[in-house]
Amino acid sequence: MSNKAAGPSSKPTTMVAPKSTPPRSTPTVNTSASTKMHKRSRSGCFTCRLRRKKCDEGSPQCKACKHLGLKCEYKRPVWWSINEQRKAQKETIKNIIKRTKLSEKTSQASATGAESPPGLSHSLPTSATYSDVTARTRAVSVDSQYSLEYDFNQPPVQEPFDLYHPQVFTPQFESHLHYQPYPPTPYEVDIKTERQMYVNDVPTRRDSSISTFSTFQPPPSHDSLPSLPEDAWVQEDIYEAHGHLFSPPEEGLDFNFFDFSHGPPHPSHQSVIQVDDCDRPLLDHFIDNVLRLIFPILEVNQHGSARSEVILPALEFNKCYLHCCLSIAAIHLKSTQAVQGEQIDSDIMRHRYATISELCEALKRDTDHVQILEATLGMIFFQCSVGRPDDCLPDIPWHQHFQAASSLVRKLELPDVIANVNNSQMHPPFNMTLTSWIDILGATMLGRAPQFANTYRDKHLSASTSGLCELMGCEDRMMYLISEIACLEALKLGNVLDDMQLCEHIKLLGHQMDLTEPLPGAVDLPYSSTGAIRPKQLSRNMTAMFRVAARIWLCSLVPGSSKYDQSMMDLISRFAALFEFIPSGPDGFDRSLVWPLLIGGAHSTNSSAFRHVFADRIACLGEQAEFGSFGRMVRLLQEVWRQSDEESKVGERQNVHWRDVMRQKGWDFLLI
Repeated sequence: MSNKAAGPSSKPTTMVAPKSTPPRSTPTVNTSASTKMHKRSRSGCFTCRLRRKKCDEGSPQCKACKHLGLKCEYKRPVWWSINEQRKAQKETIKNIIKRTKLSEKTSQASATGAESPPGLSHSLPTSATYSDVTARTRAVSVDSQYSLEYDFNQPPVQEPFDLYHPQVFTPQFESHLHYQPYPPTPYEVDIKTERQMYVNDVPTRRDSSISTFSTFQPPPSHDSLPSLPEDAWVQEDIYEAHGHLFSPPEEGLDFNFFDFSHGPPHPSHQSVIQVDDCDRPLLDHFIDNVLRLIFPILEVNQHGSARSEVILPALEFNKCYLHCCLSIAAIHLKSTQAVQGEQIDSDIMRHRYATISELCEALKRDTDHVQILEATLGMIFFQCSVGRPDDCLPDIPWHQHFQAASSLVRKLELPDVIANVNNSQMHPPFNMTLTSWIDILGATMLGRAPQFANTYRDKHLSASTSGLCELMGCEDRMMYLISEIACLEALKLGNVLDDMQLCEHIKLLGHQMDLTEPLPGAVDLPYSSTGAIRPKQLSRNMTAMFRVAARIWLCSLVPGSSKYDQSMMDLISRFAALFEFIPSGPDGFDRSLVWPLLIGGAHSTNSSAFRHVFADRIACLGEQAEFGSFGRMVRLLQEVWRQSDEESKVGERQNVHWRDVMRQKGWDFLLI
């Protein structure tokens, strides 16, 4: 497969210059052509186009806007593409025109009568005057404080005193937040992306899309674009301006956050993936159906980076990784499309065996450590996105693969690298971030301390990032505390601490979690005014679910605690209430919350609201609730609830631990 750019320059992304219409001189009227049909012009100012009036395209202002005191805009304004703001702008323009006409009539009436009292058209503005930011009560003047062209930073000018001229001055708009000038108009850049898929040098699929981005800073210089000042330019998917006319702004995203093992992508590079003809359907299925399931949070935070900077380069250059992905594609095909028979099982095992064989050979050579780590992490993590709980094909347990991955991580000195990532100028290694995700939550599956717990503890003390929030949705400091709880549970299971010491550590960790609590109202719906997902808000909501789940887990470590305790049931109710802030369904993010759902569900009672809400979320997911880590977690919770409810019926209220149920059933799941 490859990404092939289209266009004259053969690049995957074509950047179009900011849309702006250069001002034109006023055209002369041709009387001989006055009787001909008028040809509608599309180059008039946007104010006249909104009013559906003819524009003379004068420079710097057309006559109509200048006469009426309106802001003449040849560059497409922000409100033009949003219907609600467009309607509001139209009403604003109507009010300005009404006040302008009324002011002109009043001025004419006062000028006709020499004996009439002084005009009142310049008196103190009424409440109607303050109805919007463009309010005006005077005739057209660029120097008026009510004009859209007025410079609000200039000092007030007082005219000489005149007995017949009112000396009531208008208050400066800067004194109130409501009367702020319009935000500067952003640059608009159209980006056209064309992708061409090649399998064995044969073009098989072509996708094309156009996206519009906005920014306050000019775009960088380019061969096909005119030179503009300032080189720093950050691309934003959605421009949400500040002020009462627009939605609150969403924090900007860093599109180059991670240090990927294959380096930065090259636009001119064409990825060519060599596979046998019999494996081509598996590759197509992986790219079309499996790839989007693997890193959903990364896709929200950095659009397209999982595909272009992680998956495709590895498929092209890493044979181990390619065989791993083909095996995963076969597993997904078997579980979702009910493909049965020896052939599909043979494809799964054939590529699985090829992956392990390649890894063993590479380990013997003691070379290509980065590629070996990449493929090993893929074998561990991709399995979390596919397969049903009842798949009984022989396989190596995930934690044995992770032992090899941990050795490679140490050999590459990635813990030292990520320990030095302590500012925004440094990028965490992607492979180390993925390793940390598996390490922290995987340790809870085994009742052990994480392999790199000391590294996470140092990161927590230095308040620096590991990239976990951008990769899996939960804030880094919360994941560091989950690592500490895993260490504490390992000490408890090893009988290293007595009850007093254990409770003291639980109290200290509870205090640390209190420090991560957000301000009231921080958890909110993650949608913007346009219906798009706000990544930062989604992360806050997911972190809230991880935090409550961690509290439930921490409370369960208290000697003698029970899920029937009132404090535990209150935490479960609080956990269930957070569901409304997480998008549901096939395009939602329930599948990214497997670990907190496991912890919360395992400690819920039969009458808990969690079970009812959880059943509704499963119904919304449909068949996607039946495979991957989510399907395995559902199967585990059903078995835990069955055993727990049976004991409750006979009057025994004992805690059924989900880890004990996994041992009874012989399940060796990685539920993350």
